[in-house]
Amino acid sequence: MLKAVANAFKLPDLRRKILFTLLILVVFRFASHVPVPGVNAEALRELFTRNQLFSLLDMFSGGAMSNFSVMAMGVYPLITAQIVLQLLTPVIPALDALSKEGAAGREKINLYTHLLTIPLAFLQALGQASVLANTATAAGPALPNFGFSAGTWFSSLTTLVTLTAGTMFAVWLGELIDQDGIGNGLSIIIFGGIVAGMPGRVAQLWISNKWSVLVFVILTAITVVGIVIVQEGQRRIPVQYAKRVRGNKIYGGQSTHIPLQVNSAGMIPLIFAVSIIMMPSVIASYFTASKVVWVAKAADFISRLFSSENAFYWILYFILVVGFTYFYTDVIFNQQNLPETLQRQGGFIPGIRPGGRTAEYLSGVLRRITLVGALFLGVVAILPWLVRPLVGTNSMLITSTGLLIVVGVVLDTMKQLEAQLMMRHYEGFIKKVR
Repeated sequence: MLKAVANAFKLPDLRRKILFTLLILVVFRFASHVPVPGVNAEALRELFTRNQLFSLLDMFSGGAMSNFSVMAMGVYPLITAQIVLQLLTPVIPALDALSKEGAAGREKINLYTHLLTIPLAFLQALGQASVLANTATAAGPALPNFGFSAGTWFSSLTTLVTLTAGTMFAVWLGELIDQDGIGNGLSIIIFGGIVAGMPGRVAQLWISNKWSVLVFVILTAITVVGIVIVQEGQRRIPVQYAKRVRGNKIYGGQSTHIPLQVNSAGMIPLIFAVSIIMMPSVIASYFTASKVVWVAKAADFISRLFSSENAFYWILYFILVVGFTYFYTDVIFNQQNLPETLQRQGGFIPGIRPGGRTAEYLSGVLRRITLVGALFLGVVAILPWLVRPLVGTNSMLITSTGLLIVVGVVLDTMKQLEAQLMMRHYEGFIKKVR
């Protein structure tokens, strides 16, 4: 890997792409430290120490939300829009037809995704700002001037527009990386934010327990190796294409394979699961101070039940991750429509009849290998709970979702880098022959 990076820096165009990507990351990190006006910094710090949902959103914003900067939402609204459209594509016939139109259809779906991102970003900004304004802390609300009364509506609207504009700016930076840099732009931006927060986590662990740093470094290294093995693991289904005779020429007849990934869902199940499992405690937090006794007691019980200190929280988290892995894998597999594509192109799996039988066979194989990926994701998700008896804390150097993102981004970027190097190698060879 280091050799590939060193070789890339020897080529002027690849060196420019890498330096451009690093420049965009620097711009994003600078923007992440520009706070929204009127933020109570002390109340914000106190809120983040006790709210798990904000910690998750802070990861996707690249650490910008803990400062409640103009980039507080990062690219999360775009990711939400992409997931929503992915789930709606097989349900809405118009979107399903667009997905089958090739490059032109993908461009339209990409446009719809960006258009959907704007209202989603505005709604998310409204939700986050309202929570910060209405959640009481010892230092007061984090956004004391947010509201829609006669004296605060203009400043509140300015805050919402600023946060929405910050999201679209982050999306634009990611697309600049896609065009002129190296790697996936949105993933690179999230990756930069996660990595930027690591030194602070190491310092906190070092202060609390010096031995825990060594334990977490070893556990992180082992987990990274496991993620690489599972992410790269695949079952190759052999495919044979029938021979076709046209005039005096014979077409087809070649053999290939379908690579079914052990983990086709990536990090999406973790995002779904953690969002759902945190929802009850977040909602209950609004009613703990209720004057109605039974409501306050019920809210307190739910808050304790869905707390990360409770074993029920981690067991349910594991079950949800496994369930969502199967659900999202099925959604992606159905969208690809591999059996119909194979039949249309004259391909077949040896010993399996084309059509419905092929669909049943591929679904069965995918479900069996997904069991390994689902169980692995579940173990990675509850890893902080499993190691807590050793180190006495649920904190990790990188969260489960963050670790999957970091490893996935590094693998994807290195693959792109190696592909670029190989392409230039062959170009040089061809020019030399000429």
